[in-house]
Amino acid sequence: MLLETERLKITELTMDMAEDIHKNSLDEDTRRFVPDEVFETLEDAKDAIVFLSSQYDSVDGPKVYALITKEDNKNIGYVQLVPIDDGKWEIGYHVAKEYTNRGYATEAVTAFLPVMADRVGISEVYGIRLLENKASGRVLEKCSFNELFTGEGPYHEGVYEISKSVWNK
Repeated sequence: MLLETERLKITELTMDMAEDIHKNSLDEDTRRFVPDEVFETLEDAKDAIVFLSSQYDSVDGPKVYALITKEDNKNIGYVQLVPIDDGKWEIGYHVAKEYTNRGYATEAVTAFLPVMADRVGISEVYGIRLLENKASGRVLEKCSFNELFTGEGPYHEGVYEISKSVWNK
């Protein structure tokens, strides 16, 4: 799959992206908000690429795609659709620290959601974030997610103050 936006190419992960994926995962925001998506070593990133690439043809696996800038062909993060429970799916995204606050996540999610919802045959997608992750909340809001719940809830093997939102096709 290749999607293009004004400034981004959204494309399948390839092994030549391992170094960028490794480095992009190490910032403090990833450690704080999505610790299971930190790849401490290059080998960890390569292992993740092998697994995630194997899921593109799967009906129930995560769908993770790289964000590549058109301007300089730089891998700056990812956007993903991940199964959560009972046939429900969750959006996820990460933009490397040096590229944040430029609208890349919003641009990627806006283009990605309708295409991937059609591809997996769903009409709603959830956005679940730590309440303190204000930047993620702004992305969800700009991408037409409606907040359903704010309060204590499960998040990455713990219970935290979260926000749960939904997008409907």
